[in-house]
Amino acid sequence: MSIRHPQSPHIRSVIARRVSRRGFLLGSTGGLSAVAASGFVGSLFSGAAHAQPAQSSLTFTELTRIYDATHHVAEGYRADVVVAWGDPMAAGQGPFDPATMTGADLAGRFGYNCDFIAYMPLPKGSQNSDHGLLCVNNEYASANVMFPGVTWDNMPGSLSDADVAVINASVGHSIVEVRRTDGRWAVVQDSPFNRRITMDSEIAISGPAAGHPWMRTSYDPEGRLARGTHYNCAGGITPWGTVLSGEEGAYDSFGGDVAAHPQADVLTRYDYDGSDYYGRTRLDPRFDLAVEPNEPHRFDWVVEIDPYDPASTPVKRTALGRFAHEGATVWLNRDGRVVVYMGDDSNFEYIYRFVSDAAYDPADPASGRDILDAGTLSVARFNEDGSVDWLPLVHGYGPLTAENGFADQAEVLLKTRLAADALGATPMDRPEGVETNPVTGRVYALMTKNKKITAEKLNPVNTRPENLYGHIVELIPPGGTGLDADHAADRFEWDLFVLCGNPRIAAQGARFHEDTSENGWFVNPDNLGFDPKGRMFVATDGANDFDMADGVYGIDTEGPARALPKLLFAAPKGAECSSPRFTPDGTTLFVSVQHPAEDSESLAEVTTLWPDFRPGGLPRPAVVAIQRMDGGEVAS
Repeated sequence: MSIRHPQSPHIRSVIARRVSRRGFLLGSTGGLSAVAASGFVGSLFSGAAHAQPAQSSLTFTELTRIYDATHHVAEGYRADVVVAWGDPMAAGQGPFDPATMTGADLAGRFGYNCDFIAYMPLPKGSQNSDHGLLCVNNEYASANVMFPGVTWDNMPGSLSDADVAVINASVGHSIVEVRRTDGRWAVVQDSPFNRRITMDSEIAISGPAAGHPWMRTSYDPEGRLARGTHYNCAGGITPWGTVLSGEEGAYDSFGGDVAAHPQADVLTRYDYDGSDYYGRTRLDPRFDLAVEPNEPHRFDWVVEIDPYDPASTPVKRTALGRFAHEGATVWLNRDGRVVVYMGDDSNFEYIYRFVSDAAYDPADPASGRDILDAGTLSVARFNEDGSVDWLPLVHGYGPLTAENGFADQAEVLLKTRLAADALGATPMDRPEGVETNPVTGRVYALMTKNKKITAEKLNPVNTRPENLYGHIVELIPPGGTGLDADHAADRFEWDLFVLCGNPRIAAQGARFHEDTSENGWFVNPDNLGFDPKGRMFVATDGANDFDMADGVYGIDTEGPARALPKLLFAAPKGAECSSPRFTPDGTTLFVSVQHPAEDSESLAEVTTLWPDFRPGGLPRPAVVAIQRMDGGEVAS
């Protein structure tokens, strides 16, 4: 498919020119000295040559790299499965039985491919680290290891209508009450908080695009009440106690002729191909582009969910833009305005920031209600001098006018990608997780990879014409550190934190702290989280392609061990790790283990039956709780 993109320099070309201009010689002491002399903020790979190995603040014994049918965790820790796909969420439900599963039954059970995790303490407003709600995105379904005879290549024809119903019921979002007793986490099965939000759930539409003609359908002629959410990937937690769930694309859920669609250029820019990969049009005509041409516009938003109120209606917040939301990380700015950082998870896409118009009052949590409906969405442009400009996606700004195809603010948001193209934002290498360090206030954006980059787009000093490994970008807001930083400023500084890959293979161009062990380097960073002291934990997605386990790595972001990763946890065959999330006291790290055995051609050749290992069973995505055996802080 031919996708139109702007002529802005690719981010790696910008990196290359910036490093060249600074005289930074990768891996050399002289280069690091030049960086320091120039005032280069932070510094890429700041582990300069030194006589003694740097001492990481993370004192755990690093896990030896391993990749097999089960999960592994560092010595002195345990990793317990808390909840898995199909587990009961209501009183009276029995254990998951793959032989009898139906869509109707699974709509009330824990969902599939768990991704984003929010731990929300109970009672609301407390810092309770032993009792709370787990709010988990269920992104998509790995049908090849769910149903006999199904492979990725023979879908959707190999799926029965009953299979499609199971898939549809297994995605969306799950909320379960959990409690830690004697060091073990378990679901409270009869909790009134337990809830599934699926592809059929009622979801309100708010913000500038609500009611727009493109949002109206035959069953919602006002364009203000959507049905369902899916492809929910990463997300965020608001200060007022709600969860933000990012919809990451819906392009393969729809069937029909994209070229004949009234907004064919928009659908093409959003990667729609009319494939109906999961066979959804057979069960629901709204996924037929000819029947409901506006239905695609009602996906790819951020959904706000109140987990503390099971009767509440989730809301799609259109002011946050329409694109493949990898997440929606929330930061309360020093002036009280709410800032949301987001990545668009596709090759050559962009990093976004939303700043609310109104200020949030922590003394009045109700002031957060609908605060995300009015504000400024911006897109990042990375400059060679180490600065970042946030370009406002506001109707009337620059080329964002009716003459250029943007009739009003609603259309700017409905066509967020095209608006970002028009402003000349910097295309990135698949921007995924974006998180803010709670201690330093610096923002970290993960570029998972972009194997589609060609050599002609690279500066000669860049040694990776295909970014198969990914990297991490550090954004530094002005005004100070921590709570003093101004996250609403128009201009930031940027730096590189790490370039991923094997640092022992020169051709990969990887750079970590020079004391990184054989077990510590990683590829394809996807999500990240921070412990209460500001140590970074990165979860990876894609290491399986290198015959390695995806895992969770702890990393200092400051001090002599900056950018020195240590492997804490390894996932089983075919699985990725997602969304590391700590309890407030730092003694539990929840991690999603997504799509175990997905590397299998089919169930007949399944590589693992994790976590149950029952003959005749199925591999099941799950959330695990990582804890120290002695009950101490995980990141110690």
